Amino acid sequence: MTKKGLLLVVSGPSGVGKGTICKEYLSKYDDCALSVSATTRAPREGEVDGVSYFFLSHDEFRKKIDAGGFLEHAVFCDNYYGTPKDAVMEKLDEGKNVILEIEVQGALQVRSHYPEAVFVFVIPPSMEELENRLRGRGTETDDVIAKRLQRAKAEFKYIDKYNYTLTNDTVENAVCVLHSIIEAEKCVMARNYEYLKEEFIK
Repeated sequence: MTKKGLLLVVSGPSGVGKGTICKEYLSKYDDCALSVSATTRAPREGEVDGVSYFFLSHDEFRKKIDAGGFLEHAVFCDNYYGTPKDAVMEKLDEGKNVILEIEVQGALQVRSHYPEAVFVFVIPPSMEELENRLRGRGTETDDVIAKRLQRAKAEFKYIDKYNYTLTNDTVENAVCVLHSIIEAEKCVMARNYEYLKEEFIK
């Protein structure tokens, strides 16, 4: 029916596995593309402009902000990061679904610019399991883990801004549910009404 792709915004606390879910989904299905972010930080070894990131100067990035060229943007460690609007819209117009794996604050910005996007919040089976996963990394101190858990609790307060919750009990199940969400959203009447009206309601 509708030929336009879906913009899928995926958020969730650190350690919940949202990146793993998106990566596994993209390896299993070919109906989605992962959005490429823009940044002002210098390229690292092996990174390719337009593939890893769109690398911009600070002036270029600020001009793009002023021109409304980002769906969302933020500053981390004195560098800008953002989602270029044109690149995403181009893929959507081609009929490709686009996944944005971004933080809650970025998701809220996207919601203000593109409310028809599908917002998915990834949650752990329990807070205890989230803590276990953070500790299982073996890379962070108790203090850092405590701060991540506090931030997770703060992020959960925005869960009502999302359309779906996605429990990451196993990656395989989460990917299956994510696929079901995308397939269901493609059938939403509001997304298809213009086509249906033209084809069937004459």
